[in-house]
Amino acid sequence: MTKRLTKTALFRFLAIILMVGMPLGVHAQIESSGFPVLQLETSARSAALAGATTALSESSSNAFFSNPALLTPVANGRLAVSYLNHVSDLNAGWLSYAKQIDSLGTFGIGLRYLSFGSFTERDDVGEEIGTFGASDIALTLAGARALNTHVHYGANLHVMRSSIASESAAALAMDVGVTYVSTSALSSFSASVHNLGLVLSSIGNRSDDLPLDVRIGFTQKLAHLPLLVTLTGYRLTSLDGGESGNASVASVLNHVRIAGEFQFSKAFQIRFGYNHRQHESLKVKSRLDMAGFSTGIGLVIAKIGVDYSFNSWSSLGALHRFSIVSTL
Repeated sequence: MTKRLTKTALFRFLAIILMVGMPLGVHAQIESSGFPVLQLETSARSAALAGATTALSESSSNAFFSNPALLTPVANGRLAVSYLNHVSDLNAGWLSYAKQIDSLGTFGIGLRYLSFGSFTERDDVGEEIGTFGASDIALTLAGARALNTHVHYGANLHVMRSSIASESAAALAMDVGVTYVSTSALSSFSASVHNLGLVLSSIGNRSDDLPLDVRIGFTQKLAHLPLLVTLTGYRLTSLDGGESGNASVASVLNHVRIAGEFQFSKAFQIRFGYNHRQHESLKVKSRLDMAGFSTGIGLVIAKIGVDYSFNSWSSLGALHRFSIVSTL
């Protein structure tokens, strides 16, 4: 970094480029929410499916990040680890574990970490005086249980801290969610509210907000094809219509993520997804720009699940995530 930046200005810049788990184009609207670690996809499977996972059940312990109601007994004893090598020097990691406790329910613990790398610090006249770092960390406690054979409900509690050099910000937040699985188990529906809470302190003169998000989700397994289709409506507290700001079909898509997973067996899946808001924010070409598109695979090797995802950022490059899931 060749020019001097104040610490507060730098933090704002770093937070903006990671809002809502995606980068924002230079012409996109500026987000006011802080704690960007809350908005990154937490697993390679979720990233490959463009985040359309609000109603998607799975055996991995990190499902409660998408919706706390997805934490079910099938995740008992499961440990999940994910890693993301982000653009520039940004790196992120996730760790989660779930445990079934008799008739009380299923409980989970998760840790999320985001590092913005190292930056050169300069004084008022531009002289280099050292380096400093910036990072986000969030600890999550989760719990869920069944209301009956079809309905599950759950809640998450998050404790977050953002830091840049010697300054820091802190917040408390919670998620609540419910999911319904049909009698045939071929379809499911969900609703969840994320990041309800309180900012305890902010960095500098910045007044941070939590990224409040209301989501609804739907999944459907096709009866005669090994394909699961999943859809998530998100940012429903702020129906801004994306960049165009109107009620056209394209603008409605700015609040929808859609994906599919070919489930050839329990040991092999191919995934794909599309995020229209991300596409509109990042696209450079008028045609054949793959921004917002994602894909990935899932493998089970010797009882260890390995997931990989690829997310296109158009001319900025691509994100590669890896996740490993195992039973302790």
